[in-house]
Amino acid sequence: MPIPKKVLNFLEKNKTAYKIVEHKKAYTAFNKAESLKIKPNLVAKTLVMKADRQIIVVSLPADKKLDEVKLKKAVNAARKKENGKPVKKITFASQKTLKEKFKGIKLGVVPPFGNLFGYPTFINNSLLKNKEIIINSGDYKLSLKIKTSSLKKLIPCLVSASLSKGKK
Repeated sequence: MPIPKKVLNFLEKNKTAYKIVEHKKAYTAFNKAESLKIKPNLVAKTLVMKADRQIIVVSLPADKKLDEVKLKKAVNAARKKENGKPVKKITFASQKTLKEKFKGIKLGVVPPFGNLFGYPTFINNSLLKNKEIIINSGDYKLSLKIKTSSLKKLIPCLVSASLSKGKK
């Protein structure tokens, strides 16, 4: 299956330069980095989480683990700016939720554009220190190489924070 039209239309509409990167079928960002023979900190993995009942999109380097305490702090800081209620619980979204909310996107390869689907996006600040990164496209064999400066423009509600702990 090619990259979903919704993703490509979003990039084209926003006049964003990108390169389609082909690789072996990869179910994890870490495997994708190995397949491409690049450092895992240059490949973003995207997690779909639930902050209480709200869906949020989170991106981390392939070789990092999510620190849920740090994520909760970042979500609560973002909510405080909007006079929202603090989050009590953060969990991974179910496969059922992913299928319902991200139609046309394969499980495990959701792009980091939460705003494309109407959800807030949180990105580990270490990813944004790179000039370019590899991100999910919605397909297991195709990814996107994009400048981090472009990513910041694509996601106006982007929250950059320290969200990771240790190595994978």
